[in-house]
Amino acid sequence: MSENENRNRRPEESSKLPYLSLGVLVVMIAGLLYVGYEYIADDAADVDQILNTPLDTTGRELQPIPNNDGQLAQPPATSQASEEASSETLPPPPKEEELATKTPRPELEEETKKPTETKPVEEPKKVVVDPGGVEITHTVQAGETFYGIANRYNIKSTTLKGLNPSIQDESKDVKSGVTRIKIRVQAIHTVGPGDILRVVADKYGISVQQLMAANKKTKNFAERGEKLVIPFPEKK
Repeated sequence: MSENENRNRRPEESSKLPYLSLGVLVVMIAGLLYVGYEYIADDAADVDQILNTPLDTTGRELQPIPNNDGQLAQPPATSQASEEASSETLPPPPKEEELATKTPRPELEEETKKPTETKPVEEPKKVVVDPGGVEITHTVQAGETFYGIANRYNIKSTTLKGLNPSIQDESKDVKSGVTRIKIRVQAIHTVGPGDILRVVADKYGISVQQLMAANKKTKNFAERGEKLVIPFPEKK
């Protein structure tokens, strides 16, 4: 009887083991679910706290948020803050004008070191007029003027001044019977047989009036052996 009872009891005890194991598993799963729910609830509370925190518009620095480990987390630096920091620390690049003024140029320094040379003022050169021809000397007569003498010999007053540089003031330096003026004429012609004024004028390409004015003649007549002053056909 004892052996039969033992045989009947073993299957009953062995049949209870799966139920015990199942119960233990259920309890463990329930514990894990409870722990996970508490962890998720804590995370949701932190997120809700972050979302409900108002933004700081006063420009003050953000306070660091503590981590789960109790350490303070440093907020990541934004690109704008880094740009502002770099702009504050780095000076602005110099302009081209400042570089041009600050950069010394050796050629400019040499020029400034060189003493300024003062060039002497050159006096205007006196132009000596040489119309060519033959030079004669005319003694100023009473009633004659400097410009009248120039017209008589058919030359320009500037040419006459160039030939006589000693005469500075015509009204004071030209005196009758004293002043001798240098004059240039085309030629000096000695009257020969058959030389009348018209023939002599045609020979030198001038008019009879010009020939008579240069020789101060009032009549169309010339004596043999007389020396006639031949003026230029045009004013020199």
